[in-house]
Amino acid sequence: MLKIQKNHQNIVNGFSSLLVGIIASICLTSLPTFAQDIRCSDLPQFFQSYLNQHVMISKVDQPLKDRAANQYLEYLDGTKTILLEADVNNIKSQIMTLFGNFEAGKVPNCAPLEKIQSMIVEKTTENEKFVTSFLNEKYQLDENVEFVFDSKKRSYPKTVEERNDFQKKLIHFQISNYLLGGDIKLPEAKTKLVHRYELITKRVREKTYIDQMNAFLDAFASGLDPHSSFMSRDKLEDFRIDFSLALEGIGASLSSQDGYTVVEEIIPGGAADRAKVLRPKDKIISVAQDGGPYENVIDVDLRDVVKKIRGKKGTKVRLTVLRQSDKAERLEIEIVRDKVNLAEQAAKISYKTKKVGNKTLTFGILELPSFYGGESDDGKVKTSSYEDVRNLLLEAKKKKVSGIVLNLSRNGGGLLDEGVKISGLFIQEGPIVATQNKVLNKEENSDTNSETAYSGPLIVLTSRVSASASEILAGAMKDYKRALIVGGDRTFGKGTVQAVYPIAKGIGAMKVTTGMFFVPGGKSTQREGVKGDISLPSLFNSSDELGEASLDNALPAITISPFLGSKANSEVAADKWTPVTDDLIAKLRDRSAERISKDPKFAEIRKEIEESKKSDGVIKLAEIRKKSTADKKKQKDEEKKTFAQRTSEADAPFINESLNIFADWIGGVKELPPTAKTASKDEAKN
Repeated sequence: MLKIQKNHQNIVNGFSSLLVGIIASICLTSLPTFAQDIRCSDLPQFFQSYLNQHVMISKVDQPLKDRAANQYLEYLDGTKTILLEADVNNIKSQIMTLFGNFEAGKVPNCAPLEKIQSMIVEKTTENEKFVTSFLNEKYQLDENVEFVFDSKKRSYPKTVEERNDFQKKLIHFQISNYLLGGDIKLPEAKTKLVHRYELITKRVREKTYIDQMNAFLDAFASGLDPHSSFMSRDKLEDFRIDFSLALEGIGASLSSQDGYTVVEEIIPGGAADRAKVLRPKDKIISVAQDGGPYENVIDVDLRDVVKKIRGKKGTKVRLTVLRQSDKAERLEIEIVRDKVNLAEQAAKISYKTKKVGNKTLTFGILELPSFYGGESDDGKVKTSSYEDVRNLLLEAKKKKVSGIVLNLSRNGGGLLDEGVKISGLFIQEGPIVATQNKVLNKEENSDTNSETAYSGPLIVLTSRVSASASEILAGAMKDYKRALIVGGDRTFGKGTVQAVYPIAKGIGAMKVTTGMFFVPGGKSTQREGVKGDISLPSLFNSSDELGEASLDNALPAITISPFLGSKANSEVAADKWTPVTDDLIAKLRDRSAERISKDPKFAEIRKEIEESKKSDGVIKLAEIRKKSTADKKKQKDEEKKTFAQRTSEADAPFINESLNIFADWIGGVKELPPTAKTASKDEAKN
């Protein structure tokens, strides 16, 4: 739901100047001019800038200090495998001293951060030495290990012995993953794991003073709420790429594994795809710019490798890769960088037919993974999810579809203005979303007339992953009775507005929660999300750990007066679409429950849900190995599939049931007989 607007000319005290209503954009604030990196003396002014803009919190009190300390500890040792309870108390004391150093009249002093860093280096080194000593020539894998993996369900260890005991269990789990994940023997697995811990220590030692201040400022922001943050220049660049759906480079998805940069996926249509010289699983071991020398990238941080590979369109990059096929090969390849359009995140539509009565009807499945938009540095390449969705809806209209499934089940949000405009494609008029200070109508964000692009039957497919702008769209469609909300029992519950304040001289940006969303009925989507009309069995629905309410420092929800348009439920609106009534929802829900109780795909999902509940976060190594061995062929088949193929297969049961619901809806569903109705409700509860 955030948008970076670039090329503003008015730079005031190091910040761009412009705040656009509730649409998160660049904002005006008053901060000192910085050279290139943040100084310790600047931190108090950053704190105050966050507090000046935040929707609820306006002062540094003890609860905020405690939350910031906890967030910094999460950054230092989120797995709770390095620090002891006494170390944690020491660090918290250092952080309180740090806050005390920022009080009025004192010269800011960040020495506590350096002390904390020294402690982390020492403890990480201890951990590495223990792992190395434990993985000696006498080591044997213990398949009877059981432990709680989720650090939120564990306390910090009180003693070194307690820490080492957990570390042993974790080592067995990690070794098991190596053995199950490839054709390697125990000696190689031990070597790989030791090297992994050596890299962890190396990364910790490489943390600079600036890294520490950046991390602490981010921890302070996260102490306000889970969506406020400090974005370093690298994170800001990733942010820009995510929302414009384009970057310049070779077009490959990369990961870091045991010190190697590994090609995970070749992006269709990108430079690497066209050149046909790079393959998934290739390991990149050195990188050279056009005409320059090769630089070794083994054991180099992934972000630094990515920086070397990215570059301007038309320039060349040379890579040395290791490829394992029938034999190990070392290859030198050259790729001409080009614009990479991240098409897998763009809107797309497919069509399915279904027999309804004596007719064969066509339905559109419109996939929208995010609400994107933006333009390239030169202004020549523009993206807009609104324009893409509008064109797809007009295409579907020409095909005379009988209904559309708008799939937001994997949509975590994006640009709010794009979401508002897309909402306007389905209703004639009326407010879509509000904050405490402003209401947005679709007309304010649309260059089209008030006619809808599509007025037929509409299902919005959601899940607990659907967040932010997805919830605004789903909530508006629900309140206006415009669509049937299917899939998730509720959406994620992110009902807050963020603003991004880029800082001059490439330092990064501040992201601050400045407001809260409200759907036309007056409710905030915060924490509770948008409730589904028809909930389908899903692993997402079964997890209490998925959603805004489970996040650290989530803000409470509030409500305002409803602001539904005056014609929302009038004959004028009804002339444009058939309102989704409570009676219709009840009948469709009963039919769906009866059907999915007999569906083998949903039976598999229910089985996975039960298995997940039984484990309750406890990892049992023997069971994992048994299941992995049995599913080895299935796993290899899955590895051959692209991300798009895996996603499509996972979504298939929910898409198919949406079409079944459409068949009932359009076919004129009648209420189930009493006995069948009762059975279906009981089944739904189970």
